[in-house]
Formats: sequence, structure tokens, C-alpha cells
Amino acid sequence: MARKSYHHAVYSLNYHLVLVTKYRHKVITADILDRLEVVFKLQCERWDVKLVEFNGELDHVHLLISAHPSMDLSKFINSIKTVSSRLIRKEYKDYLAPFYWKPLFWSRAYCLVTTGGAPLDVVKAYIQDQDRPT
Repeated sequence: MARKSYHHAVYSLNYHLVLVTKYRHKVITADILDRLEVVFKLQCERWDVKLVEFNGELDHVHLLISAHPSMDLSKFINSIKTVSSRLIRKEYKDYLAPFYWKPLFWSRAYCLVTTGGAPLDVVKAYIQDQDRPT
């Protein structure tokens, strides 16, 4: 991934973020996954974050993001989880009703790791190789 500059800094900060559905319910369909990708792209643009790769399975999603050094990652993650949960719960209300009785979609927990250990192509290939719902 190319280095970028931000104010007086040159950086290359890449993160692998995994979000898990509440109770690990296997509720992510292909349609929901496509919608989540659109929502995450829009949120990333608003936060000046690049969504490098996205994919997921029935109960979790992977995002490979590139962010600038002054980024408050916890606020960003809270924002994308809140916005995506609200929209998905609204747009797929009938489908999700049997699984969730509260206005939830994501687990409170998440996994965020830097991608310095593995080449980005390896991380991207891993995300692309997820067992995407059909």
C-alpha cells in the first residue's frame, strides 16, 4: 500500500477490522452484505478513511482500512457500527425480527489488528476468500 501524507506526516497505517453479529446469529445474507459494503464505504468517506477491501460471512464482516495518524479509531468504529446497525435493522426489519428483540445488530466486541505482519496482498486475499453468503 502506498504511503500517504497528512499535514507534516508521511504514513502507511492499515488495519484489519472484524465485526461480529450480536449473539453470532448467522443473519448476514448476500443482500445485507452488499448493503453493508455501501454503508461502510460512505462512512469511510465521511471519516477520510479508505476502505481497501470488504467481505464477510453469515455472522461477521472483515474490513481492511487505511487511516490517517490523527484518526480516533474507537470513535470511527463506534460510528460505523451504530450507523450500519441502525440502517440494517430498519431496512431488514421483518427478516431480523425473529433474531433480535432489541435494536441491535453488532456485538459490542470487535477485533482490530494492524496489518504490518503480513503483506497486504495476503490480508486482502484472506478477506476475498471469505465464505460469502449466496
